[in-house]
Amino acid sequence: MPNSPMTQPTKIIFFGTSDFAVPALQALSAAEQQIVLVITTPDEIAGRQKVLTASPVKIAAQILGLDLIQPSSLRNNPELIEKIKGSGASLGIVASYGKIIPKEILDLFPLGLLNIHPSLLPKYRGPSPIQSAILNGEKSTGITIMLVDEEVDHGAILSQTQYQLATSKYYGEIRAELARLGADLLIKTLVGYRLGESIPQPQDHTLATFTKKFSFAEGEINWHRSAEEILNQIRALNPEPGTWTTRTDKAGEIFKISKAVVVPETTPLPPGSGLISGSRLLVSTGQGTLALEEVQPAGKKVMPIKSFLNGLGKLEKIDFSR
Repeated sequence: MPNSPMTQPTKIIFFGTSDFAVPALQALSAAEQQIVLVITTPDEIAGRQKVLTASPVKIAAQILGLDLIQPSSLRNNPELIEKIKGSGASLGIVASYGKIIPKEILDLFPLGLLNIHPSLLPKYRGPSPIQSAILNGEKSTGITIMLVDEEVDHGAILSQTQYQLATSKYYGEIRAELARLGADLLIKTLVGYRLGESIPQPQDHTLATFTKKFSFAEGEINWHRSAEEILNQIRALNPEPGTWTTRTDKAGEIFKISKAVVVPETTPLPPGSGLISGSRLLVSTGQGTLALEEVQPAGKKVMPIKSFLNGLGKLEKIDFSR
């Protein structure tokens, strides 16, 4: 009697690069899926010391003892094509890989490639779905497991799950939680998909919205916006590209803000004026007040607001550009 879809091993190739992809790779390994190859991006120069650094997926794959390659390009790469064919893989898994997978690679997988995308598609396609959802003040987002096609985040949907965006959480924490949620949903989805019970549902492309990579300039705070909008900007864009303003009392020095909270207090000052009140720095906005919690003055490291205020002496007010 031939093996059933559940008992017959499905050989998998995993495409991933960033730390977002690591929980999925670990979950596949823990579930004893047959990962025959991991494909990640080449090591890159990183940090002030310009050290050649491996991707988080490479490090995780090495710990798990998995076969690994790091092609600089997926296009016009006959060696890669032969490597994939020789692996016997019928299914690909993609998570935060960072490169478009061309048709000549897609066509090598009889069961297709499944992608873990951190939004409820078709909303928020593209490179910054989590940051964009936070920035836009969404109350929830989620994870989509979808089939990869030749267009970005365009393929049919296999499964989705929702995630509540608490206003107390910042991008890094939300991203880590969505990575774990994506790993769990992937394992659950694979069971039905390999049995032929999960029917891919085409996206409604008329509802698609698209995201972009954010630049440093887009991190500049406009103090005439509401306190809630500015807090969402701070929550979404840290640590990269960061949120910042300039101090008019310090010849326009850049002043970065990485944590804040909306408070009920009001001040008689115009937007962009910061009032020092004990161990707090309260900044007026177009609507409401922000209490800064973590900042980075020019030329210094990130510090709690209390440490920053301790170095100001008897200064009572700080003015930011607006």
